[in-house]
Amino acid sequence: LSPIVELNVGGEMYTTTLSTLKKHPGSKLAEMFTGQPKLRTDSEGRFFIDRPGTYFKYILEYLRSNQVPTQCIQDVYKEALFYDIKPLIKQLEDSPQIFGELVARKQFLARVPSYSENIELMIRIARAEAVASRRSSVIVCVVRTEEDAARCQDALNSLDMDKKSVVKFGPWKAAPSISDLLDCIQMDVEAKGYQISFQPHVTEKGFRFKSQDFFYKFLFTWW
Repeated sequence: LSPIVELNVGGEMYTTTLSTLKKHPGSKLAEMFTGQPKLRTDSEGRFFIDRPGTYFKYILEYLRSNQVPTQCIQDVYKEALFYDIKPLIKQLEDSPQIFGELVARKQFLARVPSYSENIELMIRIARAEAVASRRSSVIVCVVRTEEDAARCQDALNSLDMDKKSVVKFGPWKAAPSISDLLDCIQMDVEAKGYQISFQPHVTEKGFRFKSQDFFYKFLFTWW
């Protein structure tokens, strides 16, 4: 019979067998218990793993019964990557939540030049303007084609604003629209803990381009 193992995973206690933990020999989890265990123990002698204990139950359930979790998919996926349980990783990546994120959204954003850097730039600008304010705004220029990029630059030259404070996204070669990209920007900024909304940025009358075709105001609310 396989020895019984008691675990303390981030403060959550689990009891299982050594054979369960070593079910997938190439995984990092199996390596932790191969040969002399490579883990510290807590005051009660339980092996300690410094990871979120809440999601380890889903890892353990998969090892015991091959049951792929249907809850907390994103968080369980992170733990599966950490423990390097390749069959679980593959099955989670086939789930609609992970597939949509990795194959659809992430692949689209990879085609938007400097997307991640622009998200960070937006946040830096918003924080710089937040002093003694409840809200701060960032103007974003979104262009889907090279032609729109040229028109946007022409529009920027006509706008009465600090051009360095305008964050430009695009152009890109993929099916998603400008509204899809705007949703992605909001989603990724909110994922960093910020409260944010956006609306078309309307300029003065007589402006020779419809500014809402390119420019959007993202509003950060601080309190």
